[in-house]
Amino acid sequence: MSTPRLATGLWVSAWLHGLDLAGRAGYVLRRGDSTAGAVLVKCASLDGRAALWARQWDYKTDTTEWQRRDEGTEAEIDAIMTRARAADPDLWLLETEARNGDPMLID
Repeated sequence: MSTPRLATGLWVSAWLHGLDLAGRAGYVLRRGDSTAGAVLVKCASLDGRAALWARQWDYKTDTTEWQRRDEGTEAEIDAIMTRARAADPDLWLLETEARNGDPMLID
């Protein structure tokens, strides 16, 4: 039996609020499906590089966890996000900045 999930739009609002409380900015680059859209989060490290985060299913524990999916220049990560959006119109694209690379993702 699957665990109840929070609607994506509500999760995005909570994530943005958490960033705001921490004195950080978060951006919605593209809105996806507010109920069940997947999310990609770009975390720019302010040195021209970035990491891309996504939730991945762990079949052993039957849970999803945030995992760093890719790393590269900001242009490389932007290109990956553009291709992903073309393949999935329900996808949310989010961005934040952190020198330490922590996107402050919440479950």
